[in-house]
Amino acid sequence: MKEFITSYLKKLILKINEIDIEVVDAIISHFIEASRSGSTVYVVGNGGSAATASHIANDFSGGLKLRGIENFNVVSLAANVPLLTAIANDVGYENIFYAQIFEKIKPSDKLVAISCSGNSPNIIKAARYANSIGAVVIGLTGFDGGELKEISNVNYHIQTESGEYGLVEDLHMILDHIMYSCFISMNPEVKNKYVLR
Repeated sequence: MKEFITSYLKKLILKINEIDIEVVDAIISHFIEASRSGSTVYVVGNGGSAATASHIANDFSGGLKLRGIENFNVVSLAANVPLLTAIANDVGYENIFYAQIFEKIKPSDKLVAISCSGNSPNIIKAARYANSIGAVVIGLTGFDGGELKEISNVNYHIQTESGEYGLVEDLHMILDHIMYSCFISMNPEVKNKYVLR
């Protein structure tokens, strides 16, 4: 077990050191742009990536907004289980995210699409629709990036062997925490303070 743990941590450190800082900076800029224009950032993902989507929405629409740092409107489309199951049951699982943004997402909005393989049909369908109306697609991918890497306007990619979900999902969460911590670091006086009482 110790040998595996050591190997995993070495791989994780290697991947952390490969993070493209320019891409992270570009994603932060897109978030700020959405906030200042009153636009929405939609986040989608399956499985563990659904948890990451909701975590991102929590940190930005909750953590930063409650501290009065930035008024982000970040929505996880993976969070409403009754709606997800209704869409999947009625019109197919491949539509669970597309149906939620159809005729709703605006060109000024952003779609953060999270898929380790980059080939999840429901993620690709939503991303293609967002592209078609001119919204920016921010892809978070792993393995070889798949189709999502190709169709994203901005791509945060973790190159790994196929099936290394743990490493990819770890690095996707690290992106969220880098971004969140960046905003906190610019406003240290409100780190532990809330504007709502």
